[in-house]
Amino acid sequence: MNILLTILIIIAALVVLFLIVAALIKKEYTVQQEVIIDKNSRDVFDYIKLLKNQKNFNKWAMMDPDAKMDYIGTDGTVGFIYTWDSENKNVGKGEQEIKSISGNARIDSVVRFERPFKNVADVFMETRAVSEKQTSVQWAMNGKNPYPMNIMNLIIPGMLSKDMGTSLNNLKNILES
Repeated sequence: MNILLTILIIIAALVVLFLIVAALIKKEYTVQQEVIIDKNSRDVFDYIKLLKNQKNFNKWAMMDPDAKMDYIGTDGTVGFIYTWDSENKNVGKGEQEIKSISGNARIDSVVRFERPFKNVADVFMETRAVSEKQTSVQWAMNGKNPYPMNIMNLIIPGMLSKDMGTSLNNLKNILES
């Protein structure tokens, strides 16, 4: 009986510790990556504003070539929606909608995840001419995880940052070839 009581106390203490740590962590997260591409900014922006092109460079879109993808509306315009549904737990199910396009430099969208967990994140990709033949591409994601799931913010930014960096390098390779 003493062993069972000790185990229950340890489990209760771990749960309380988990809840305390979660209470101390911010609910919001921001992840941002950047790459320089040897191509003019107009050509780069014309490529990234088309969400269908993500299947060529976005690490998450490339994880499951058999994922069901659907498109609603006119790609590269406000209101266009790209949906995906995959049995691969790392890909899951969700959609991305273009919310605004600013000139020939920035595209803002919202990503709504359904699986493996429900969440919403604001995303933007922005181009900036470094020179006539070089473009900086910045990709950022801002999201929020409710308490106590915000404890995931300890690891999510690092994972997302790495995958975004890989995706941007894929984009660089495609546009420079």
